[in-house]
Amino acid sequence: MKVLIVDDSKTVCNGLQQMLSNIPGVGIVGQAHNGRDAITSISELKPDVVILDIRLPDLSGIDVLVDIRAKNLSTRVIMLTNYPYPQYRKKCEELGADYFFDKVTEIEEIPILIEKLAKNKPENVKKKQRKINAESDHEKRQE
Repeated sequence: MKVLIVDDSKTVCNGLQQMLSNIPGVGIVGQAHNGRDAITSISELKPDVVILDIRLPDLSGIDVLVDIRAKNLSTRVIMLTNYPYPQYRKKCEELGADYFFDKVTEIEEIPILIEKLAKNKPENVKKKQRKINAESDHEKRQE
């Protein structure tokens, strides 16, 4: 599963990258530090998941979210912010964010979520299904 991290703080990006680097099936495909670079990176790298800060130096994370949804991308969007106000949460939800986390109190939940998403990624489900079908075929041949 390909993950793009978007935050104006390189410290936050590097910290998240370190937190996620050992999760099986997860690869960090890049980092972006502003909204315009995020939009370009999303188009070029086609991540499965974007971890997206709301406050960025040029475009906001909300602007990037709108762009992702306007392009009908299936990218999962995790909003991550130091500003977890109810109005931001509601707006992000209305605009199609999949998740919303407070950087201060909930950042440790990100690796748990990413691991769950990686395990339930469609191609992983297909691999499991193929394995189940192969085992079933093997059992039929033994009968």
